[in-house]
Amino acid sequence: TCPDMIGGGDFVSFLNLTSLDQDLIVRSAQCHAMMPMMQFSVAPWRVLDAVHLSAVKKAIALREQQTALIVQLAKEAALTGEPIIRHLEYVFPHQGYAGIKDQFMLGNSMMVAPLLEKNKFTRDVIIPPGKWKADDGKIIKGPVKISIKVPLDRLPHFQKME
Repeated sequence: TCPDMIGGGDFVSFLNLTSLDQDLIVRSAQCHAMMPMMQFSVAPWRVLDAVHLSAVKKAIALREQQTALIVQLAKEAALTGEPIIRHLEYVFPHQGYAGIKDQFMLGNSMMVAPLLEKNKFTRDVIIPPGKWKADDGKIIKGPVKISIKVPLDRLPHFQKME
């Protein structure tokens, strides 16, 4: 079990801070939106301004869209032992992806490429072989390395189409 799922009960320790990294809370929420569990250390509506709260709400909406996939993968994991979150090398073995540490697969068909660097709004993404539909609607044929814009309210993710 995970006590305090989503609730974010510990807000007292955030009250007297002289600064709060709101971008970090947003980027963390985005990454966790595609994980088996999503939890906040603090309720976002208690500490974030309107812009950052809107970005967190968008991440929560993405989580809602992916819930059926996550539940299905959890059921499969219970039967097969396969991980829900997978390294690219696990899904695409012996293709040079072992060193990629800032992208992950949700099952075999959803690739997630969160932005992990502070004050950056672009990133490179390695697209594995196949045809992929990006969260912005673009169709990309891999393998290829692309550079994308990642505004605060975007979590780059790619659905395998074939």
